[in-house]
Amino acid sequence: MQDYNVIVLGSGPAGYTAALYAARAGLEPVIIAGPLLGGQLVYTHQIENYPGFPNVPGMDLVDIFKKQVEDLGVQIIYEIAKKVDVRKNPFLVTMSNGIQLSSKSLIIATGSSPKWLEAEGEERFKGKGISICATCDGFFYRNKKVAIIGGSNTALYEALFMAKLAKEVIIVNREASFKGEKMLQEQVKKHSNIQILWNTEVLSFDGDEKLTKLKVRNNQTQELEEIAIDGVFEAIGQKPNSDLFLNQLEIDEYGYIKTNHDTRQTSVPGIFAAGDVQEPFFRQAIVACGAGAVAALGAEKYLLSLQ
Repeated sequence: MQDYNVIVLGSGPAGYTAALYAARAGLEPVIIAGPLLGGQLVYTHQIENYPGFPNVPGMDLVDIFKKQVEDLGVQIIYEIAKKVDVRKNPFLVTMSNGIQLSSKSLIIATGSSPKWLEAEGEERFKGKGISICATCDGFFYRNKKVAIIGGSNTALYEALFMAKLAKEVIIVNREASFKGEKMLQEQVKKHSNIQILWNTEVLSFDGDEKLTKLKVRNNQTQELEEIAIDGVFEAIGQKPNSDLFLNQLEIDEYGYIKTNHDTRQTSVPGIFAAGDVQEPFFRQAIVACGAGAVAALGAEKYLLSLQ
């Protein structure tokens, strides 16, 4: 069994940044890539708000991250961590191929997974009209017609953001009322370019190369409707990828790993978390990168304390 100073779990912006900082500190980290190389960034068709890259596809930015850490000698293992034992240090990681690795510190950057509708045509149009982040992709729908699916705070924030950019915003909510905060509901209802479809569910997505049409159904009257659309933002929730650490680390009621703000250390000394797995509010690549850097610096400080 090989022992490491730092194992980084996850290969999104937080994971790559953590590995970058750990490598530059001479800690010789290894990344266990996880099920989706690059994390949710690969779903972002075009990024224009990442400093230094005024216009870059999400996948291209991931490739840049990857090359940068590889140039520093970081090993990337293309496996999934299936089990992590944090009861004693060194911590033990068992991968999907059965191989076990141990490490004096862990940086958890497993991200979160969007909840999808799983409606017909959805998979086909991810990144081609369907997005999960208005802040990331909203600019591309300036003066166009978009739909926001959901009724939570996230959906309302997305609608308010898009109301400043899009010509028309349609909120598709399967309930008869919003679940989001009253203040946000009132703000949404003040916008003349926001239309709300209550008790409405999306049945399918359609188009040619890009999404152009939604088919919806009113779940009270069963009436069907087709809506011409330029883009859709799904905001039906996120699930932090923290299941490996249930009953091992402190995790809040929504599944986010609790961390110390200054070092991103979890409830177990030597284990750190960064990115969407511990960030419930701002799901941005730049925020994840910052947290990854802090986690790596925290791990470096922790390892120095063991000497």
